[in-house]
Amino acid sequence: MSVEHRTVTAIGARRALKKCFAKKRPMFLWGPPGIGKSDVVRQITEDMGGFMIDLRLGQMDPTDIRGIPFYNKDAGKMDWAPPIDLPDEELASQYPIVVLFMDEMNSAPPAVQAAAYQLVLNRRVGKYRCPDNVVMVAAGNRESDKGVTYRMPTPLANRFVHCEMRADFATWLEWAAVNKIHKDVIGYLSFAKQDLYDFDNKSISRSFATPRSWTFVSELLEDEDMDDVTATDLIAGTVGEGLAVKFMAHRRIAGKLPQPEDILSGKEKDLQVKEVSAMYSLVISLCYELKDALDVRKVSDKEFHSMADNFFAYMMKNFETEIVVMGARIALTTYNLPFQPTKLKNFDEFHQRYGKYILQANS
Repeated sequence: MSVEHRTVTAIGARRALKKCFAKKRPMFLWGPPGIGKSDVVRQITEDMGGFMIDLRLGQMDPTDIRGIPFYNKDAGKMDWAPPIDLPDEELASQYPIVVLFMDEMNSAPPAVQAAAYQLVLNRRVGKYRCPDNVVMVAAGNRESDKGVTYRMPTPLANRFVHCEMRADFATWLEWAAVNKIHKDVIGYLSFAKQDLYDFDNKSISRSFATPRSWTFVSELLEDEDMDDVTATDLIAGTVGEGLAVKFMAHRRIAGKLPQPEDILSGKEKDLQVKEVSAMYSLVISLCYELKDALDVRKVSDKEFHSMADNFFAYMMKNFETEIVVMGARIALTTYNLPFQPTKLKNFDEFHQRYGKYILQANS
């Protein structure tokens, strides 16, 4: 009989990590490849003003954790040199928290896991002692993910709080908008949410879609200097051939969209392209343009609210409810754009038509 494991989104993992950090309780983050385990740890470390040390245990020897013995001629006996990668008191004193992230723990050979066990169990190994503000997180793929893994010793596993992550589109969308993932990637995945993650441990394909591989696609598209054949080849090698073909079809349609700056200036009021996935790309472009106008171009308050007014008017006229709600959520919640309703001619109508949907989406 199969056993269903309780899973959490990236947001749930962040909440759990904060609690474990407060109690100095080590956590083990499980999850399939490319789901963003290390990104979650890195983000929460940055949010807390801390410093993260990333140890890839699968590529380490036991001495990388234990250190190495040497002859201390002054003491006339064998001494122990601690490893340089572990945080010392001088480093720890510079930050409110230091996160020791032991990635690929269950991919490490048993001898390396044994060395890590002593560090996790006693907060010390050899002559090394963890400073008080050091917290520990480990991560690894599940045994069913076809990666190189070793079964964790039971005593080591019992030292952790275990948490298994899953891919979640809503969580990824919030992260993607903040991190300026390419508009076409967000647009396509907003339309085809199931394509965010399609890893199959029974498949022989070398390329598959994960949040990480879609980030690679976004990076490939940044310069906009590739012909379609090259782009299809590279994207197929990143997320798989089937998704690459579908994604490139989406891009060809999205390329016919009006320019966001023309919409926000009021020059464009209508949308001729009625493909839903293209509409998602356009609303992301509009949010990006509003954010840049405020933060980068430093437009005046009057110009910003004129652009915002055109933003709401255009969405109400041309987009389906789900796309309007998505655009409003990114602008209002993710970017916290300082809209002042009294300066927006269209806000009352917008709130009357869509306010309840936005409240439901945020609840």
